[in-house]
Amino acid sequence: MQYAHPRPFPDDFLWGASTSAYQVEGAWNEDGKGASVIDVHMHRPEGVTDFRVAADHYHRYEEDVSLFAELGLKAYRFSIAWTRIIPDGDGPLNPAGITFYHRLIDALLAKGIEPLVTLYHFDLPAALDERGGWSNRDTVDAFVRYARTLFEEYGSKVRYWLTINEQNMMTLHGKAIGTTGRSGDTDKRSIYQQNHHMFVAAARTMALCHELLPEAKIGPAPNIVSVYPASPAPEDVVAADDWDAVRNLLYLDVAVRGTYHPLAWGYLAERGLEPAFAPDDAADLAAGHPDFIAFNYYSTQTVGASTGAASDLETRGGDQQIVRGELGFYRAEKNPHLPRNEFGWEIDPVGMRTTMRRLWDRYRLPLIITENGSGAFDELRDGRVHDTYRVDYLRQHIAQIRLALADGVQVFGYCPWSAIDLVSTHQGISKRYGFIHVDRTETDLRELARTKKDSFGWYSRVIASNGEDLG
Repeated sequence: MQYAHPRPFPDDFLWGASTSAYQVEGAWNEDGKGASVIDVHMHRPEGVTDFRVAADHYHRYEEDVSLFAELGLKAYRFSIAWTRIIPDGDGPLNPAGITFYHRLIDALLAKGIEPLVTLYHFDLPAALDERGGWSNRDTVDAFVRYARTLFEEYGSKVRYWLTINEQNMMTLHGKAIGTTGRSGDTDKRSIYQQNHHMFVAAARTMALCHELLPEAKIGPAPNIVSVYPASPAPEDVVAADDWDAVRNLLYLDVAVRGTYHPLAWGYLAERGLEPAFAPDDAADLAAGHPDFIAFNYYSTQTVGASTGAASDLETRGGDQQIVRGELGFYRAEKNPHLPRNEFGWEIDPVGMRTTMRRLWDRYRLPLIITENGSGAFDELRDGRVHDTYRVDYLRQHIAQIRLALADGVQVFGYCPWSAIDLVSTHQGISKRYGFIHVDRTETDLRELARTKKDSFGWYSRVIASNGEDLG
């Protein structure tokens, strides 16, 4: 539907931006921080600075927060590194790590920026991984204890919490994003048991948040996209429904409704992948009620019915934004109506609107987009980064949020990826997303100087106009 006068953004709309701890902070082994699976399994060869330093936000957070305030951010979505708070995952607390996040949160609040805290963004403590990671039920208890610590420490300052970032991507593409660790083998039954344990941990955490912080709000943060059938053929439509259930609705139904989606459970049962439930699991899942749905959106996916041929196994897309077919289930297809970026991701702003409409129709919970962005090999020339491609991408997606608001969808925030350049999981620092350029290469830290890109000025105007000025 088209609207002659789309609804304006709400006055209290949370215009924000996002990062994650392991990709932006650096200081990977300083001030008592323990090792995570990222530190153990994803650091690159000696001489490559990668996640060890990242953007050095740990030491430069005051400068960065000042830039965020100049940008006009109303919210900043970031994650807390579990291993800064509890170095081995379930042992003694680390006072220095706790203090760091107090300082960061206080700096944000002093600038009028709402902190949105992600409890867990891919960086499982390595010590827990050595004991089986999410395959070990003890990790559920360790996570809930960690969450309790954060609620008790920061609950008087933080109103919005996210449980687990992109649990579906860790389950479906854990190897691609480096979260498999020692315990995350390729056995699908084990992987879906780990997934179940994460569901239980998140549900118990949401219930705990409501108990300890009755004024706070908490929700999941999966990667959710619309799934299109490759054609109007009924078999392709069924395949798209099936994949949508396994890729998307499995994670939202458990989080919101406390039960497994029936199509997803049928998929698991048919293949002998259904997880084992402990006696209290069903009750724990039913007790975890989110206040909103946060979701990350980059692209849509297109699938068709499985033909039984080897070609069904072909992969479309890139990085974790991939679609990998499965015999007897579905095949991945390219969408001929969509352009692609240089990393093979299809660009579909309208798909974000359809995704929001479907989420609102199914769950009737407020929505916030917690990641959306365009990675590129930005170049700093004569002190400037002319990232018109990023502006074009974000402009088109923000326009679709406004149309979704006119559709009746309740959307309360937008936090594109990323606030500042950080280390990409796949292409290192070379692949950049930020509004702020960080001057370093893969092997040379240089001065790590911050420079505002052209997109910085553009997004600042968008925020100042509350979404009216997208020019």
